[in-house]
Amino acid sequence: MRREIIANVRKMVPLIHNITNYVTVNDVANILLACGGSPIMADDAREVEEITALCSGLNINIGTLNSRTIDSMIKAGKKANELGHIVVLDPVGAGASRLRTDTARRLLEEVHFTVIRGNVSELKTLYGEKSNTKGVDADMADNVTEENLSASVAFVQELSRKTDAVIAMTGAIDIVADGKQAYIIRNGVPMLSKITGTGCMLSGVVAAYGAANPKYPLEAAAAAVAAMGLCGELAKKRLDHTPEGGTASFRTFLIDAMSNLDDKMLEEGMKIECR
Repeated sequence: MRREIIANVRKMVPLIHNITNYVTVNDVANILLACGGSPIMADDAREVEEITALCSGLNINIGTLNSRTIDSMIKAGKKANELGHIVVLDPVGAGASRLRTDTARRLLEEVHFTVIRGNVSELKTLYGEKSNTKGVDADMADNVTEENLSASVAFVQELSRKTDAVIAMTGAIDIVADGKQAYIIRNGVPMLSKITGTGCMLSGVVAAYGAANPKYPLEAAAAAVAAMGLCGELAKKRLDHTPEGGTASFRTFLIDAMSNLDDKMLEEGMKIECR
């Protein structure tokens, strides 16, 4: 893993255009500020190309999809491709409805994504396999375990080759891979799944890390995934010493941890294996 990934973000302060869902938009903005980036949210088709042109990266999230924003996503994605910017796809709930599934596949056909970040059920849907999507969450039957880890790595790498994108498959065990190399990441705590938007937040961080480290999209994505998991661990540790704290405190502590994280802390705290 390369050093100075976080330092590069804080030095560059990349402006990230987010077409994201309205459930988590505020948290995405705050985590981007905490990690060293700068957020802008715009989803009207009349301005998305202009906004994208001002930015260093684009984060597309289909979590609250509607017909008005689909064209905006396509326009912004094509403009980002034209400018050579990092483009991240978060296919929230792909497989849960025909609209989500068809839109995710259309996006893959019309936009080249640098990174695709999703849970295993969403990514199986993109690949064309039957998945066990449970709303916007992965079904337990799709979880990555130590027993199916090798097969899961092979699947992620095959999807990377199919899409020509870095794939970040997140869950109890995270896998970040391209067609040649894979990182296995074991940072994180179960409580990350108890507040809404941690995946959406992570996609924003992936975009910021990638925009500040454009020559190393795989390592930047792996660092972002490890950073989010580590911040979850730090937040839970702090919560354990807050007697009246609960999930709202955990959310705040998570953002605090991201704002204080540096490369040395990440290097010392990441639980990562390269294959």
